[in-house]
Amino acid sequence: MCSLALPHSPDLLMGLETGADCAVYRLNSKTAIVQSLDFFTPIIDDPFLFGQIAAANSLSDIYAAGAKPILAMNIVCFPLKKRPKEELKAILQGGLSKIKEAGALLSGGHSVEDPEPKYGLSVTGIVDPDRFLSNRGAKPGDWLLLTKPVGTGILATAHKAGLLDQESLDIMIDTMRTLNRRASELMVQMNAHAVTDITGFGLGGHAIEMARASGCRIILDAAEIPVLPRCVEFLQMGFIPEGDYENRKYCSKLVKIREGMDASLIDIVFDAQTSGGLLISLPPKEAEAMMKQLKRDYPLPCAIIGRIEQGEPGLHIQ
Repeated sequence: MCSLALPHSPDLLMGLETGADCAVYRLNSKTAIVQSLDFFTPIIDDPFLFGQIAAANSLSDIYAAGAKPILAMNIVCFPLKKRPKEELKAILQGGLSKIKEAGALLSGGHSVEDPEPKYGLSVTGIVDPDRFLSNRGAKPGDWLLLTKPVGTGILATAHKAGLLDQESLDIMIDTMRTLNRRASELMVQMNAHAVTDITGFGLGGHAIEMARASGCRIILDAAEIPVLPRCVEFLQMGFIPEGDYENRKYCSKLVKIREGMDASLIDIVFDAQTSGGLLISLPPKEAEAMMKQLKRDYPLPCAIIGRIEQGEPGLHIQ
């Protein structure tokens, strides 16, 4: 982090070393606290739904650690002199609805005057210090399970251009505001080895972070990745967010792509996500059991999309 000389402690069980989005600090032999912070500008116009999406996104970092969120604090930037208070209230109500759904408590926050609205949460969770999860720990032979479809960046770009139909917009919104709570609970029960939530670096970028942290190779089967409706259509029309180009460029040296692969599938792998799903590494038997349970009581498409192999850390897309 900008070459800062950060202090160390044996009780800081997870910090910046693997690119994780939360910190885990051991309080005692039975309890560690998990802390995270995230906020961003509106991805859609409806303030209540924006609040729900931003809150779900912030809570996701806690779920990715296999932890239980207990407290949340609002982070708000808003042009109060230029936009109505009702809009701000709706954003906060949307966020509160997801905090309550997570079983956590809203305990305060901070706001500043800003020309552009921004919203998110600082979240505190708790976890057994011997059982928290990170993107480090994937093992050769594991399967990779993804708990949400990808493509929110592509569809959001099409929406900004006024081309996304209401049905596709509703599916995108429901995907982003769905909590990763149930998937997190199941992966803990199944003794998953590693996990990361899929956000700004896209599925490909976060998979590479897991490969690096775990010292292994990740194989993705692009045809198995669940994709939001109309993504391929909009890709073929040229609706590729700028962040997706940056993701591919950043990851290029660590990626191998099967010759002749459909270019749209590659673009989808690197599409920057908002409030995306969990990418979970676990043994095949447990992966099958978790998929069976998710199909029974989870609202979104999920799939086994790849595997872990021994080899130089990197990502192979086939």
